[in-house]
Amino acid sequence: MLNSREETRSWIESVIGEFCASAGNSLQMQTGEPAWAEPQIAYARGDDPLFEQLKNDIGPFYWTPLEAFRLAWPNLDATAAELAVIVYILPQTEATRLDQREATEFPSERWARSRFHGEEFNCALRLHLAEQLTNAGSPAVAPERLAEFAYRDSERFGIASNWSERHTAWIAGLGTFGLSDGLITRLGKAVRFGSVVARVDLEATSRAYAGHQDWCLWYARGTCGACMKRCPIDAITESGHDKPACFDYIRNVTTPYVRENYGTGATPCGLCQVRIPCESRSPI
Repeated sequence: MLNSREETRSWIESVIGEFCASAGNSLQMQTGEPAWAEPQIAYARGDDPLFEQLKNDIGPFYWTPLEAFRLAWPNLDATAAELAVIVYILPQTEATRLDQREATEFPSERWARSRFHGEEFNCALRLHLAEQLTNAGSPAVAPERLAEFAYRDSERFGIASNWSERHTAWIAGLGTFGLSDGLITRLGKAVRFGSVVARVDLEATSRAYAGHQDWCLWYARGTCGACMKRCPIDAITESGHDKPACFDYIRNVTTPYVRENYGTGATPCGLCQVRIPCESRSPI
């Protein structure tokens, strides 16, 4: 890699930025508009104790960065302290957010396209970044792209994957969780995430919060609750997020709707991510 942490970080950010400026970042509409606005990037250390805490909380199937790295590079002798996790935010564009604000039952077309075509681009970005790092001498892996990536049943939390982009972003200092389980970042909740684990020396981004819910008005100040009003099936209440009800709605209601009306797939909804104080910023 490059000579210093600063040079390495600058190089990584240029790789991500250039890829986001490419034609692949597209809603695939006649307007030619991009799926995502300008990305934001942060870093975590592979040996951050919060990764082990997550594993303990979610279940033994959840990966630490080292476990994900070893799946891709079983013959490399690496330690958690030698790894860094590069995490990025892909913010929804203003046009997409404006459309989604008007939706009340089903996602808007731009939102559905960002979930489908935009996530296809996100998957390509994960793999591109991992490949570029590897080619530069820092073996890397995109955990979410591993063949072993899957959803499991967590004893404490129900449906859970073995690598969470949102939780990884929280550890990297990008934001905290809200009442709906979405991550509230400095760019708001209307975003998607990606991450890559690499054997590279990078300084962790500092976390501007102590608790995992500090930037949510409901938890921090007992106010707001706007996301509850946005959910068409009341899957968000004062008690939090009803994951099975949400899962059922996006699998059996919104997915067939967008497939029939917009010709897209995936599992979109996202109504609780807009027309709220944390749509495009942290309200605290």
